Amino acid sequence: MNKINNIQEVLAKAECLYDLNDIGKALDRMSGEITQKLSDENPLILCVMIGALIPMGHLLTRLNFPLEVDYIHATRYQSTTRGGDLHWLVEPRQSLKDRTVLIIDDIMDGGLTLSAIIDYCNQEGAKSVYTGVMINKKRTREEGVNFEPDFSGLITENRYLFGFGLDYNEYLRNAPGIYAVAKEHE
Repeated sequence: MNKINNIQEVLAKAECLYDLNDIGKALDRMSGEITQKLSDENPLILCVMIGALIPMGHLLTRLNFPLEVDYIHATRYQSTTRGGDLHWLVEPRQSLKDRTVLIIDDIMDGGLTLSAIIDYCNQEGAKSVYTGVMINKKRTREEGVNFEPDFSGLITENRYLFGFGLDYNEYLRNAPGIYAVAKEHE
């Protein structure tokens, strides 16, 4: 079976956990919480590429206060479905020194990537660091990860997910919802 047929089969057999309406409601709630906490802070919002691109774009249109945007690209997956070593691809262009930083990521899974980005922000002199994720998985975090995101959109069981920024082997980020992969494709 070629790769495209495989991706189409993954999509066809997946279970939609949250549709765009559910996601919109979650983003509305999340943006309200962020606004309440950070609207007077002139935060620098860091998008964790590539997965947070779609959630961040939708979230930004709901944040009606002064803020700056940059991105960071760190990954553990590199076209696989299992995480490995962290690879830094792009660091932010903006200085983090004495800034309130809000890191937006697609998912809180084991927490190693987000933990490393928090450490990076602190080492760069951030005044305070907050985290926001579209999906917060209910699962045991990796050893040494002892935090939960400050802001979460949706909560899921510990399943392999794709859609709305989350990928399956670099595909299906554009799926219009959050989907769980069928067991046979995990």
